[in-house]
Amino acid sequence: MKKSYFWVGPVVALAAANAHAQSSVTLYGLIDLGINYVNSAQTGRNADGSLNGKSLVSMSDGATRGYGGSRWGLKGSEDLGNGLSAIFTIENGYNIVNGAIAQGGAMFGRQAYVGLSSTKLGTIMFGRQYDTQSDFVVNYSPAIIAGISGSVPGDVDGLGHTRRVNNAIKYLSQNYRGLTFGGLYSLGGKAGDFTGSQIWALGANYAIGDFSAGVGYFNARDPNLSSFGNSPSSGGPATNNLGSLGSLTTAQSNPIYAGYASAHTFEIYSAGASYKFGPATFAASFSHSAFDSLGDLSAGPNPFHYSGTAIFNTATATISYLATPALLIGGAYTYTHGGGAGGNGSATYHQGIFAAQYFLSKRTELYFVGVYQAATGTDSLGQPAVANIELMPPSSTSRQFVGRVGIIQRF
Repeated sequence: MKKSYFWVGPVVALAAANAHAQSSVTLYGLIDLGINYVNSAQTGRNADGSLNGKSLVSMSDGATRGYGGSRWGLKGSEDLGNGLSAIFTIENGYNIVNGAIAQGGAMFGRQAYVGLSSTKLGTIMFGRQYDTQSDFVVNYSPAIIAGISGSVPGDVDGLGHTRRVNNAIKYLSQNYRGLTFGGLYSLGGKAGDFTGSQIWALGANYAIGDFSAGVGYFNARDPNLSSFGNSPSSGGPATNNLGSLGSLTTAQSNPIYAGYASAHTFEIYSAGASYKFGPATFAASFSHSAFDSLGDLSAGPNPFHYSGTAIFNTATATISYLATPALLIGGAYTYTHGGGAGGNGSATYHQGIFAAQYFLSKRTELYFVGVYQAATGTDSLGQPAVANIELMPPSSTSRQFVGRVGIIQRF
């Protein structure tokens, strides 16, 4: 990947000797544009209350309905000597179709942090960041072949890069003979309640030869506010930042777990592993996600009067194959079972994914992603479960197919 570098080489006068502090700033980015076909997209409700859906063809950015998500950013580092460097990253997401800012209108909503990196002790960063599952477990999920489109239903395991953490302090270790580890803590910022809206996460990874494995843990207090509601467009505790019930003229939003906004805590346990056989790579992951202690109205609304805990167990299997130096193909299967809160039913989601990437150069690629999802049972809105492929309007039925062709240009 070709990048632009701007070098600054001031001569710093020190008391004992002269040292040269080397700094660099890198401008980088990605443009992702595609055409989508969705066989069933909700448009609202019929007069009898049943869901109405129609097929949809649209052009969209990868961040809203697709593969990667357009972005531009700046990365910088300054050599402070003795293996220590100051670092920063600011990264903006935008919609290439209309030029709008993504991530709820946050100028640098994808990432924005500053920190220190040591060749001996690791790296510590402060600001808006991904949690540690992105560092240690995401490479075993279907996201490795299909990007955001490969997320499990609702990205309930957090491996689809759809959520960030504000006010975060994150530490990542150096590589110790294949072992890396790290942790994150986000200050909730509530006066008089130091644990309110806090987030913390842990993770580790081990790699040796063609085998690697990772584990992660994520815990968010008041998730409707801290994890799902941390962008400028989010609302307070009276707003459901997880999703919506929809209306006669609008589609539902994230019916998979939209009914669980009153959870006191949201936690995820995740693990994955992969093995490379020549041009083929096999990966598998498992996660357990739980919306705990439902009914906390200080966190979010509870229109269905849920109590107890709603859980989601997810298993995935992914294969990628480098057919030629320019062609990468892959497939994945995901199984998600949600246990309803307070005995209110449960839902199961089966999802199949096929993806192909053709690299015209190191910077430019063409791609295709096809995702099919089938749902059974009763979802969080107390209705027969409808299919809902990540970042797409929910289906009006229990089935949904999405096909996308697109182009990515990196710079």
